[in-house]
Amino acid sequence: MHDITELYCLMDDFCKKFEPILNAQLLTDGSKQRIRATSLSLAELMTLVVLFHQIRYRQFKSFYLQHVCQHLRAEFPTLPSYSRCIELLPGCAMALYALFETVKGKCSGISIVDSTPIAVCDNLRIKRHRVFRGLAERGKSSTGWFFGFKLHSVINHLGEILSIRLTRGNVDDRKPVPDLVNDFYGRLYADKGYISSTLLQQLKEKGVALITRVRRNMKPVEHTEFDKALLRKRSLVETVFDQLKNLCQIEHTRHRSPQNFIVNLLGGIVAYCLTPCKPKLAVSCSNIKLEK
Repeated sequence: MHDITELYCLMDDFCKKFEPILNAQLLTDGSKQRIRATSLSLAELMTLVVLFHQIRYRQFKSFYLQHVCQHLRAEFPTLPSYSRCIELLPGCAMALYALFETVKGKCSGISIVDSTPIAVCDNLRIKRHRVFRGLAERGKSSTGWFFGFKLHSVINHLGEILSIRLTRGNVDDRKPVPDLVNDFYGRLYADKGYISSTLLQQLKEKGVALITRVRRNMKPVEHTEFDKALLRKRSLVETVFDQLKNLCQIEHTRHRSPQNFIVNLLGGIVAYCLTPCKPKLAVSCSNIKLEK
Protein backbone atom coordinates (compact mmCIF):
# COMPACT_ATOMS: atom_id res chain seq x y z
CA MET A 1 0.00 0.00 0.00
CA HIS A 2 1.80 3.11 -1.27
CA ASP A 3 -1.21 5.31 -2.12
CA ILE A 4 -1.09 8.02 0.53
CA THR A 5 -4.83 8.70 0.30
CA GLU A 6 -5.65 5.03 0.80
CA LEU A 7 -3.17 4.84 3.67
CA TYR A 8 -4.61 7.92 5.38
CA CYS A 9 -8.19 6.62 5.01
CA LEU A 10 -7.13 3.39 6.72
CA MET A 11 -5.57 5.33 9.60
CA ASP A 12 -8.48 7.77 9.88
CA ASP A 13 -11.11 5.01 9.97
CA PHE A 14 -9.10 3.20 12.64
CA CYS A 15 -8.59 6.34 14.77
CA LYS A 16 -12.31 7.18 14.72
CA LYS A 17 -12.92 3.93 16.59
CA PHE A 18 -9.73 3.85 18.64
CA GLU A 19 -9.54 7.37 20.08
CA PRO A 20 -12.90 7.30 21.96
CA ILE A 21 -11.91 3.97 23.52
CA LEU A 22 -8.48 5.31 24.48
CA ASN A 23 -9.86 8.53 25.98
CA ALA A 24 -12.35 6.55 28.06
CA GLN A 25 -9.53 4.46 29.55
CA LEU A 26 -7.23 7.36 30.48
CA LEU A 27 -6.72 7.92 34.21
CA THR A 28 -7.53 11.37 35.61
CA ASP A 29 -7.38 13.04 39.01
CA GLY A 30 -11.05 14.03 38.79
CA SER A 31 -10.45 17.56 37.59
CA LYS A 32 -11.63 18.79 34.22
CA GLN A 33 -8.96 18.31 31.60
CA ARG A 34 -8.55 20.48 28.53
CA ILE A 35 -7.68 18.51 25.41
CA ARG A 36 -6.04 20.74 22.84
CA ALA A 37 -5.84 19.68 19.21
CA THR A 38 -2.32 19.35 17.83
CA SER A 39 -1.23 20.58 14.42
CA LEU A 40 -1.12 16.96 13.22
CA SER A 41 -3.96 14.60 14.09
CA LEU A 42 -3.29 11.07 15.34
CA ALA A 43 -4.24 9.66 11.94
CA GLU A 44 -1.83 12.05 10.18
CA LEU A 45 1.02 11.13 12.52
CA MET A 46 0.44 7.42 11.98
CA THR A 47 0.29 7.98 8.22
CA LEU A 48 3.65 9.75 8.26
CA VAL A 49 5.30 7.05 10.39
CA VAL A 50 4.10 4.17 8.20
CA LEU A 51 4.72 6.05 4.94
CA PHE A 52 8.34 6.65 6.01
CA HIS A 53 8.89 2.90 6.16
CA GLN A 54 6.94 2.17 2.99
CA ILE A 55 8.93 4.44 0.69
CA ARG A 56 12.24 3.20 2.13
CA TYR A 57 13.86 6.39 3.42
CA ARG A 58 16.87 5.74 5.65
CA GLN A 59 16.39 8.67 8.04
CA PHE A 60 13.13 10.20 9.26
CA LYS A 61 14.62 13.70 9.25
CA SER A 62 15.46 13.61 5.54
CA PHE A 63 12.07 12.02 4.83
CA TYR A 64 10.25 14.80 6.68
CA LEU A 65 12.25 17.77 5.40
CA GLN A 66 12.98 16.64 1.84
CA HIS A 67 9.87 14.64 0.98
CA VAL A 68 6.97 15.59 3.22
CA CYS A 69 7.69 19.32 3.50
CA GLN A 70 8.59 19.60 -0.19
CA HIS A 71 6.00 17.40 -1.88
CA LEU A 72 3.14 16.70 0.56
CA ARG A 73 2.10 20.19 1.66
CA ALA A 74 -1.29 19.77 0.00
CA GLU A 75 -1.95 16.53 1.87
CA PHE A 76 -0.68 17.92 5.21
CA PRO A 77 -1.49 21.67 5.20
CA THR A 78 -0.68 22.21 8.91
CA LEU A 79 2.78 20.66 9.03
CA PRO A 80 4.74 21.68 12.14
CA SER A 81 8.50 22.03 12.32
CA TYR A 82 10.59 18.88 12.35
CA SER A 83 11.41 19.21 16.06
CA ARG A 84 7.72 19.62 16.93
CA CYS A 85 6.83 16.57 14.85
CA ILE A 86 9.39 14.52 16.78
CA GLU A 87 7.79 15.69 20.04
CA LEU A 88 4.37 14.48 18.81
CA LEU A 89 5.47 11.04 17.60
CA PRO A 90 5.37 9.20 20.99
CA GLY A 91 1.64 9.92 21.14
CA CYS A 92 0.94 7.40 18.38
CA ALA A 93 2.82 4.40 19.85
CA MET A 94 -0.22 2.84 21.51
CA ALA A 95 -2.36 3.42 18.44
CA LEU A 96 0.23 1.76 16.19
CA TYR A 97 0.27 -1.35 18.37
CA ALA A 98 -3.53 -1.47 18.36
CA LEU A 99 -3.46 -1.08 14.56
CA PHE A 100 -1.02 -3.97 14.30
CA GLU A 101 -3.54 -6.14 16.12
CA THR A 102 -6.06 -5.39 13.34
CA VAL A 103 -3.76 -5.86 10.32
CA LYS A 104 -1.71 -8.86 11.49
CA GLY A 105 -2.14 -12.26 9.87
CA LYS A 106 -4.26 -15.18 11.04
CA CYS A 107 -3.05 -18.52 12.32
CA SER A 108 -3.13 -21.12 9.54
CA GLY A 109 -1.99 -24.10 11.61
CA ILE A 110 1.56 -23.79 10.23
CA SER A 111 3.57 -21.30 12.30
CA ILE A 112 7.28 -20.47 12.66
CA VAL A 113 8.77 -18.79 15.72
CA ASP A 114 12.14 -17.07 16.07
CA SER A 115 13.79 -13.97 17.50
CA THR A 116 16.11 -11.37 16.05
CA PRO A 117 18.43 -8.91 17.82
CA ILE A 118 17.61 -5.20 17.69
CA ALA A 119 20.91 -3.46 18.45
CA VAL A 120 20.65 0.14 19.67
CA CYS A 121 24.34 1.07 19.59
CA ASP A 122 27.68 -0.15 18.34
CA ASN A 123 29.42 -2.61 20.67
CA LEU A 124 32.38 -0.25 21.09
CA ARG A 125 30.06 2.43 22.52
CA ILE A 126 28.14 0.30 25.04
CA LYS A 127 29.84 1.82 28.10
CA ARG A 128 29.12 5.36 26.88
CA HIS A 129 25.56 4.71 25.75
CA ARG A 130 22.88 6.60 27.72
CA VAL A 131 19.59 6.57 25.79
CA PHE A 132 18.69 2.98 26.70
CA ARG A 133 20.67 2.69 29.92
CA GLY A 134 18.68 0.51 32.32
CA LEU A 135 16.44 -0.75 29.50
CA ALA A 136 18.63 -2.53 26.95
CA GLU A 137 20.95 -5.40 27.82
CA ARG A 138 23.80 -7.30 26.24
CA GLY A 139 22.75 -10.43 24.43
CA LYS A 140 24.21 -13.01 22.09
CA SER A 141 22.76 -14.24 18.82
CA SER A 142 24.05 -16.56 16.13
CA THR A 143 25.95 -13.60 14.63
CA GLY A 144 27.64 -12.52 17.87
CA TRP A 145 27.19 -10.16 20.81
CA PHE A 146 24.96 -7.08 20.69
CA PHE A 147 23.51 -4.45 23.02
CA GLY A 148 19.79 -3.83 22.76
CA PHE A 149 16.59 -5.85 22.59
CA LYS A 150 15.15 -8.98 21.03
CA LEU A 151 12.12 -9.00 18.77
CA HIS A 152 10.29 -12.31 19.18
CA SER A 153 7.87 -13.07 16.38
CA VAL A 154 5.62 -15.81 15.05
CA ILE A 155 4.72 -15.93 11.36
CA ASN A 156 2.53 -18.24 9.28
CA HIS A 157 3.51 -19.97 6.03
CA LEU A 158 2.28 -16.94 4.06
CA GLY A 159 4.92 -14.71 5.65
CA GLU A 160 2.33 -12.83 7.72
CA ILE A 161 3.29 -11.74 11.23
CA LEU A 162 0.91 -13.25 13.80
CA SER A 163 2.30 -11.96 17.10
CA ILE A 164 5.28 -10.04 18.46
CA ARG A 165 7.02 -9.44 21.78
CA LEU A 166 9.94 -7.15 22.60
CA THR A 167 12.30 -8.17 25.40
CA ARG A 168 15.73 -7.19 26.69
CA GLY A 169 18.64 -8.64 24.78
CA ASN A 170 19.54 -11.20 27.47
CA VAL A 171 16.11 -12.89 27.70
CA ASP A 172 15.91 -16.57 26.76
CA ASP A 173 14.15 -17.12 23.43
CA ARG A 174 11.82 -19.69 24.99
CA LYS A 175 10.41 -17.43 27.71
CA PRO A 176 7.91 -15.35 25.63
CA VAL A 177 6.69 -18.28 23.50
CA PRO A 178 3.60 -19.26 25.61
CA ASP A 179 2.30 -15.69 25.39
CA LEU A 180 3.10 -15.49 21.68
CA VAL A 181 0.91 -18.44 20.73
CA ASN A 182 -2.29 -17.67 22.63
CA ASP A 183 -5.31 -18.89 20.61
CA PHE A 184 -3.01 -20.64 18.10
CA TYR A 185 -3.44 -24.19 16.85
CA GLY A 186 -1.53 -26.70 14.72
CA ARG A 187 2.25 -26.93 14.47
CA LEU A 188 4.90 -24.47 15.59
CA TYR A 189 8.31 -24.89 13.96
CA ALA A 190 11.45 -23.62 15.70
CA ASP A 191 15.22 -24.09 15.83
CA LYS A 192 17.16 -26.05 18.44
CA GLY A 193 17.28 -23.04 20.76
CA TYR A 194 13.63 -23.67 21.62
CA ILE A 195 14.10 -27.26 22.79
CA SER A 196 12.51 -27.62 26.25
CA SER A 197 10.37 -30.36 27.72
CA THR A 198 8.56 -27.78 29.87
CA LEU A 199 7.79 -25.56 26.85
CA LEU A 200 6.72 -28.60 24.86
CA GLN A 201 4.17 -29.51 27.53
CA GLN A 202 2.94 -25.91 27.91
CA LEU A 203 2.28 -25.62 24.19
CA LYS A 204 0.65 -29.04 24.07
CA GLU A 205 -1.87 -27.87 26.66
CA LYS A 206 -2.64 -24.91 24.39
CA GLY A 207 -3.22 -27.20 21.41
CA VAL A 208 0.09 -26.40 19.70
CA ALA A 209 2.70 -29.01 18.73
CA LEU A 210 6.29 -27.74 18.94
CA ILE A 211 8.42 -29.21 16.14
CA THR A 212 12.23 -28.88 16.33
CA ARG A 213 15.28 -30.84 15.31
CA VAL A 214 17.12 -32.62 18.11
CA ARG A 215 20.65 -32.19 19.43
CA ARG A 216 23.27 -34.88 19.03
CA ASN A 217 23.07 -35.98 22.68
CA MET A 218 19.27 -36.42 22.52
CA LYS A 219 17.18 -39.40 21.56
CA PRO A 220 16.06 -39.27 17.91
CA VAL A 221 12.51 -38.08 17.21
CA GLU A 222 10.54 -39.38 14.26
CA HIS A 223 9.10 -36.56 12.13
CA THR A 224 6.77 -36.88 9.18
CA GLU A 225 8.10 -36.00 5.73
CA PHE A 226 5.95 -32.87 5.82
CA ASP A 227 7.48 -31.76 9.13
CA LYS A 228 11.00 -32.45 7.82
CA ALA A 229 10.28 -30.29 4.79
CA LEU A 230 8.91 -27.45 6.93
CA LEU A 231 11.95 -27.58 9.22
CA ARG A 232 14.16 -27.15 6.17
CA LYS A 233 12.10 -24.12 5.13
CA ARG A 234 12.07 -22.56 8.60
CA SER A 235 14.42 -19.86 7.28
CA LEU A 236 11.34 -18.08 5.94
CA VAL A 237 11.21 -16.21 9.25
CA GLU A 238 14.76 -14.99 8.65
CA THR A 239 13.63 -13.54 5.33
CA VAL A 240 10.84 -11.68 7.13
CA PHE A 241 13.32 -10.29 9.66
CA ASP A 242 15.63 -9.27 6.82
CA GLN A 243 12.84 -7.27 5.18
CA LEU A 244 11.89 -5.67 8.49
CA LYS A 245 15.46 -4.54 9.09
CA ASN A 246 16.69 -3.65 5.61
CA LEU A 247 13.51 -2.43 3.93
CA CYS A 248 11.35 -1.22 6.83
CA GLN A 249 14.26 0.14 8.89
CA ILE A 250 13.23 -1.19 12.31
CA GLU A 251 16.87 -1.32 13.46
CA HIS A 252 19.34 1.56 13.60
CA THR A 253 21.58 3.18 16.21
CA ARG A 254 20.46 6.82 15.90
CA HIS A 255 17.63 6.78 18.45
CA ARG A 256 17.45 9.69 20.87
CA SER A 257 14.56 8.46 23.04
CA PRO A 258 13.07 5.04 23.96
CA GLN A 259 9.58 6.30 23.04
CA ASN A 260 10.50 7.09 19.45
CA PHE A 261 12.36 3.77 19.23
CA ILE A 262 9.05 2.04 19.91
CA VAL A 263 7.25 4.22 17.36
CA ASN A 264 9.87 3.42 14.71
CA LEU A 265 9.68 -0.32 15.49
CA LEU A 266 5.88 -0.49 15.37
CA GLY A 267 5.72 1.71 12.27
CA GLY A 268 8.05 -0.65 10.42
CA ILE A 269 6.07 -3.72 11.50
CA VAL A 270 2.76 -2.17 10.41
CA ALA A 271 4.33 -1.13 7.09
CA TYR A 272 5.40 -4.75 6.54
CA CYS A 273 1.92 -6.04 7.41
CA LEU A 274 0.43 -3.72 4.77
CA THR A 275 2.90 -4.94 2.11
CA PRO A 276 0.91 -6.93 -0.50
CA CYS A 277 3.79 -9.19 -1.61
CA LYS A 278 5.39 -11.11 1.25
CA PRO A 279 7.78 -14.08 1.18
CA LYS A 280 5.82 -17.29 1.58
CA LEU A 281 5.96 -21.07 1.32
CA ALA A 282 4.11 -22.90 -1.42
CA VAL A 283 2.34 -25.33 0.90
CA SER A 284 -1.26 -26.00 1.77
CA CYS A 285 -2.63 -26.52 5.27
CA SER A 286 -4.71 -29.37 3.83
CA ASN A 287 -1.50 -31.40 3.56
CA ILE A 288 -1.73 -32.18 7.27
CA LYS A 289 -4.53 -32.76 9.72
CA LEU A 290 -4.97 -29.67 11.86
CA GLU A 291 -7.16 -29.44 14.91
CA LYS A 292 -8.33 -26.12 16.33
